[in-house]
Amino acid sequence: MTDAPATAPGTALGTAPVTAPGTAHATAPVTATPDRSRPLLTRARILEAARQELGRAPESSLGDIAEAAGVVRRTVYGHFNGRAALVEGLVEDAAQALRQALAAQQAPAGDAVTELARFVLALWHVGDRYRILLRLAPQDLGPERVTEVLAPARERAEAIISRGRRQRVFHAYAPPAVLTRALEGYLLGLLECVNSGGWSDDGTGSATAALIAMGVEAERAATYVHGLVRPEGDAA
Repeated sequence: MTDAPATAPGTALGTAPVTAPGTAHATAPVTATPDRSRPLLTRARILEAARQELGRAPESSLGDIAEAAGVVRRTVYGHFNGRAALVEGLVEDAAQALRQALAAQQAPAGDAVTELARFVLALWHVGDRYRILLRLAPQDLGPERVTEVLAPARERAEAIISRGRRQRVFHAYAPPAVLTRALEGYLLGLLECVNSGGWSDDGTGSATAALIAMGVEAERAATYVHGLVRPEGDAA
């Protein structure tokens, strides 16, 4: 009978020997892991191309969007199974941007006039970026989805308007819920004017218009908004 081969201390049969400190050892083969961020980057590129192409030509096809994104149509379909899914992707991006804008405005201002101006300025940039959805979302997704996306903004606006009524700085004689929907329609109408090229605004005009619509005197409204957006060090 032959003796079993001796094993090094600290090892077992069938396992690799323990390498002594300070000695070289073979490197285990490294399995390449796929870049998991690549599909997310491709999806984002497709959505950005869709936002721009649909803004330029609302009837753009998925082939047009694929070409603008620098991918083939099959890649677009790998992320979105049709036009409605692609528009839904844009809606979800807009909803996330809206939530982030609202989160940045969590702390209420001391007065409702300032808070409403900040609210409109923050949300205007979201609306301006995704204004093509004013045309596409109702027809591609239905008004219920639009209502779902806008619900957090409507709740915040109604709270601000209610506070302004209590502070007696908003003087429109209608319930806050009604004023909220009226203000929403007003601002969406202004966005549509930008969409059609009939007006240009960076948000300051709309914020001023919103304050005036709530009963703030025009010159005072403009002063409030200017005080919020003027560059640092521009104080007179």
